[in-house]
Amino acid sequence: MSTRTADVVVIGGGLHGCSTALHLALRGLKPVLVEKDYAGRHASGVNAGGVRQLARHIAEIPLSIASMAIWENIEELVGDDCGFSSHGTVLVAESEQELAGFRDRVDDLRLKGFTHEELIGRDELKRLVPAVSDHCPGGVVSRRDGAADPFRTTQAFRRRAVEKGADVIEGVRVTGLARNGSVWRVETSDGPIEAPRVVNAAGAWADRIAAQLGEPVPLEVIAPMLMVSSRVPPFIDPVVILRGRKLSFKQLANGTVVIGGGHLAVPYRDENRTVLDWTKLATSARTVWELFPAMREATIVRAWAGIEARMPDEIPVVGPSRTSEGVFHQFGFSAHGFQLGPATGAVMAELVATGNTNLPIDGLGIERFKA
Repeated sequence: MSTRTADVVVIGGGLHGCSTALHLALRGLKPVLVEKDYAGRHASGVNAGGVRQLARHIAEIPLSIASMAIWENIEELVGDDCGFSSHGTVLVAESEQELAGFRDRVDDLRLKGFTHEELIGRDELKRLVPAVSDHCPGGVVSRRDGAADPFRTTQAFRRRAVEKGADVIEGVRVTGLARNGSVWRVETSDGPIEAPRVVNAAGAWADRIAAQLGEPVPLEVIAPMLMVSSRVPPFIDPVVILRGRKLSFKQLANGTVVIGGGHLAVPYRDENRTVLDWTKLATSARTVWELFPAMREATIVRAWAGIEARMPDEIPVVGPSRTSEGVFHQFGFSAHGFQLGPATGAVMAELVATGNTNLPIDGLGIERFKA
């Protein structure tokens, strides 16, 4: 079998891998992306589609803000609006005590120079989310946030990457990774590929690549569950999230409501399957029933889960390998990586091409998991 060559091999065809492949191609490099299934098969294609800056860890806020600017012009980048709509995200407080905690966070962010989170009282909460239960005293809003169609978005990045010169190989597994002189030799089920640089964007399988490089990470394989309701009359525009109880909640244009928030199925990553936990889904449905009386006549039509990676500190690994020159990591987005995809791909391409990035990604490096 002849050896294929490339400037960069990107392992993993989720949104992050496809975004990186596109941004590498836009820089004039020739990337080959290798995906064991098809682009968007796992978390990238089946997540809740939240495009939010709200309630993020401080270490990923710069990435999130940079991504928001790209989302607002997404059609310019990928030739598709990706179903993106911007009605804000609202974090609802269910008690005065919870609201006080939110106030402390917003004040702290302001001191650090971030103004995208805005504390709101009961009146503004009711104006933004009229259907919310009367017991809620307020919350936090990020007004530029919104939602998009995850599978359509991943496919749009894949398609534009190919148009710009990337090679996308689907249905092919990476079976090994080793240095071969001045290049990396990536062994695959379709023959070897050699390139001076490699990006590990393998999602829930990324720890196996890292382990081959002598930098094991405590990655946990998770499968966040989602469900969708029957159609109900339009009653909510923003995406709503809770922090005390697990909930993310948004109504689509067709009237159906997508309900998520972090309840987990049981993942079997080597079998590409998940087993739903109906008891937890019932808990999620109960939360919706209590918070939104307008949903009490709705029925649940379908539920599903996607396989992805969670890190112990719930923030991603983004940056160069510490053991292997020319390898870069981009994984572990811990159930909130969709919004970050556009900018993280741009940052990764910048790192690969120049060795540096102007965007602060301090705190996201793999070295934080050194034994």
